Parts: sequence; structure tokens; C-alpha cells
Amino acid sequence: MIGTIRKHSKWLWWVIAGLTVVSFLYWGAAPATRNGGGVIGSGGYGTLYGHKITAQEFEDARSEFYLFYWIRNNEWPDSNPNLKEKDLEEQIYLRMMLTKKAEALGIYATDKAAADAASEILLSLGRNGQTVSIQTFVQKVLTPKGLTADDFARFCHDDVVIQQLIRTLGLTGSLITPQEAAAVYQREHQEVSAQVVFFSASNYLSQVVVTPAAIAQFYTNYLAQYRLPDRVQVNYVEFSMSNYLSQAESELAKTNLNAMVDADYQYFGPDYFPDAKTPEAAKAKFREAEIHKRALADARAQANDFATAVFNVSPLLADNLATVAKQKGLTVRLTAPFDSYGPAEFHSSEAFVKAAFALTSDDPLAGPIVCPTDVPTAVYVIALAKQLPSEIPSLDQIRDRVTQDYRTVQATMIAQRAGTNFAPALASQLMAGHSFASACIAAGLQPETLPAFSLSTQELPELANRAGFPQVKQATFTTPAGRASGFEETEDGGFIVYVQSRLPLDQAAMTANLPQYTAALRRGRENEAFNEWLQTEANHQLSTTPVFLQNAAAGAK
Repeated sequence: MIGTIRKHSKWLWWVIAGLTVVSFLYWGAAPATRNGGGVIGSGGYGTLYGHKITAQEFEDARSEFYLFYWIRNNEWPDSNPNLKEKDLEEQIYLRMMLTKKAEALGIYATDKAAADAASEILLSLGRNGQTVSIQTFVQKVLTPKGLTADDFARFCHDDVVIQQLIRTLGLTGSLITPQEAAAVYQREHQEVSAQVVFFSASNYLSQVVVTPAAIAQFYTNYLAQYRLPDRVQVNYVEFSMSNYLSQAESELAKTNLNAMVDADYQYFGPDYFPDAKTPEAAKAKFREAEIHKRALADARAQANDFATAVFNVSPLLADNLATVAKQKGLTVRLTAPFDSYGPAEFHSSEAFVKAAFALTSDDPLAGPIVCPTDVPTAVYVIALAKQLPSEIPSLDQIRDRVTQDYRTVQATMIAQRAGTNFAPALASQLMAGHSFASACIAAGLQPETLPAFSLSTQELPELANRAGFPQVKQATFTTPAGRASGFEETEDGGFIVYVQSRLPLDQAAMTANLPQYTAALRRGRENEAFNEWLQTEANHQLSTTPVFLQNAAAGAK
């Protein structure tokens, strides 16, 4: 039996990262339809490195990308409703470009390296430590998709080649000297001592005058903001991964789970989970991931069985969900009306929202749907409950909300005027020798001392919701010591930060952390070097391909 594949190689993720960057930077996000057959037309497939791309080369690359995608996602790309045919063709061309570039540079893979890659994949597919045979893999995975053992062999060979290409092209990024790494470390980790004064809207609410006429005018001015979009309400049955964790752990306990965890640890390395400070902690994370993966697979299997029973009831009605659920002792829940952001009751996905809004009285059921997309935790089967068209509530229906919005907007404007007026007065007070704190107190403001922080600091809870930390960090590190920043506007009002001093660097911590920091910095630079090359190469080499020409034409409109 073919199990859920384990993510089995660092470079696999690296290639994914590279392709993702190109898809954002180079290909853009022009809309396309799945049923349009892509953008390959009578004009051919374009050229690559001076040679015309043949239909066979394109189909070979398509087969390879299908395998690549399946290994990464445990599903075929055409099963993803968010992956359009044009997007698929873009990735196929990128894969062709990578293999052709490797060939031009004389990069090759030995038969043993390709065979080892194939064996690694087949081993990762097995359960109980057993390798899936190539015959089983071909029969259950490849043949139903029209792929062959030759396609798999070519895929393994080319992936090894692409791995070597990435390492070669990213090599320049690793050439960072210890001195340069130390300088970057010091810049990112030197802390500052700073004070801040906030001009928060909540402190100025008492100055806002509310009249019926003002509320009515505000409602009229911001009418569009109160429009409710199209909404939908669905009944759903949830198959939560958490309900299958014990079962999954028991199943995995009968296998070579420890060996799987050790293999994951060796492949991905100790830094894969940044919060794991020891090898034991990292392995515990890998063990948890394997259990979660099995639990989700079990939840999906149960959801699939339930969905099959629901869809088999004739005629096809939304009520079938509740009927079958009652027979099986399952709970049906109802969402509140939701828009494109999805239900408030749980973290859904784009696929869930798309499926919900596609429901009709003639086609009222959907699922199983795995949610969310990034870190799946549950599977859902849904039925249409109600569709609600877009509307604008009357002022009487939402008067309290409009009044609160009006008071907040007016208070924010008052707060920002106060901050703007205080900034030059503060600068004069500091030049006259007064302290930041005394100048604030004299103006009836309350200064605060911030905890010491550096550019590498990720968060500052003390800010609460009064300002975003990146904005405070930017204002702080662009202000000289002994000076105050200008007034910085925020959604809540604004702030002024005063930089007291740059604090001495902790040399002992730097000595202890620098080797690991240098290694991480080099890996990051390697990735940047490869992605930079990929961006430039794709723009140059793929300029004659149909999908590039379509994007260029769309961008010119």
C-alpha cells in the first residue's frame, strides 16, 4: 500500500522556494481559466537557449513536473483548483530551463545517483519500513496518470541534476567572510535604549462631539464601507485531525517510526524547527509531524467515506448531509454567514470558500475539503444552507457601529494633530537641555521606556495595538542617539520615539552564536544568489514562450 509521502530532501524545498520566487517576480498573477487548454498555440512552444522547444520536450517536462508536484503535495497538480493551466505551463518551462542550463554547464547525474534518488522516494512511500516496489508505484501511481517508469527514471535523473545546478549557482552566496558575518551580526544585534510617547485615539475620545447630523453625514460619506458583500451559510461535518492523533500514534508505533524520525532529522537538519534548541527537541518535532500527517490521512479517509455516502443519496439534496450524518452518529454544524474571508468558526482555506460559494440548489454539496492550506488540521464536507446577496444596511440597523466609527475617526484626527504640533516643541525642549520625559510631562503626556531591542528583535509586546513594531523599529534605527524622531502616524494616532543610546554588544553571546549565525547567513545568501540568477535567466531565456508572450501582452494593456 502506498502511504503518505515524507518530505525527503532539503533541496526539494529549495527548488520549490526558487520557483515560487519566480512565479511572483516574473510571471505575475494574470487570471486564466482551467478549461482553456493553456496558452500553447499554433505558434509552437518557443525557444530555449537558441533551440526550438519540441512538443516531446514539453511533454517530458510536463511529466516531470507532475511527478515533482505529486511528491511535494501528495496530489496531482490538476487536483488543485487554484493551479491554473497557465500556471502549470509556467512551471514546466522553468523546469525545462533548469535542466537545459545544467546540460550546458556540463552538470550530469550518474546512474547510481539517480537510482539512489529513486530508491529514496520509493522508501518514503512505504509503510512499516518497507520500500514500495517500482512495479507497485507504476501500477498505482504512474499508470492511472498516463505516466511510465521511464518518466520516473528521467524525473529522478533530472532532479539530481537540478540539485547540483542549484548548489553551483548558489555557490557565490556562500563566499561570505567571517569578518563580514561578524559585522552583519553586530548590526542586527546591537540593542538600543529608547523612550516613546504615544498619541492614541482612545485618549482623545472625550473631545469628540457627536450629533445626529454628523453621524448621518458620516454614514453617507462612508456608505460603500458598510456594504455587506455576497455571503453564504453552510452546514458542515468536521473531521478534525485531533480526533485521530491517538489512532495515528498507535499505528506508527507498530512501524519504524524512530528510524523515520532519524531520517527526517538527517535530511532536514537541526535548524528545520528554529524553536527546537536540542537534537532531542528537533526529533520530537519531526515525530509530532509524522503523527499529524498520519492522523490527517486517517481523517481524510473517514471524510471521503462519509462524502461518498452523502453523494450516493438520490435525489441530490442539501438535507442529505444531515440525513447521513445522523445515521453515522456525526454532528452537523451551521456556520454564520461569511464572505470571501471564510467562516469565523474555523480556519478555512481558499478552496473551502470557493467550494462554498459555488454551491447551488442543483449542486448543494461539496467535499472533502482539507483546511487550512498551510498547516492542515481538519477535513470538511459541506452543504448549502443559505445564500445572501450583497446589501447596504440602513443607518438605523447599524447606528451604534457608525457612531463608534465616527468617534474613532475623529479621535484619531485629533490625536494626530496633537502629535504633529508637539514634535517641533519637543525638538526645541531637547535643544534647550530638557529631557525627553520632562518635555512630555510638561505637555501633559505620558512617556514610556521601551525594553532594549535590536534589529533582530521580532516583537515588542509592550507596544500592544498602539503601533506596529516594524514602524517603531524603523523610526528608532534611523534616529541618532540623543535625538527624537519626527511624529509617526499610525492607525491609532501616532508616536514619537526618543533614542537614548546604543548599548554595548554582548561579546560573549556573539562569540557563542556567530558560527551558527554565519552558517545560516551563508545559506540565505546562497538562496538569494540562486533566485537572482533564476529571475534574470527566466526573463531572458523564456521571452519567446507562449505563456511569457501572453503575460507581456496582458501587462501592456
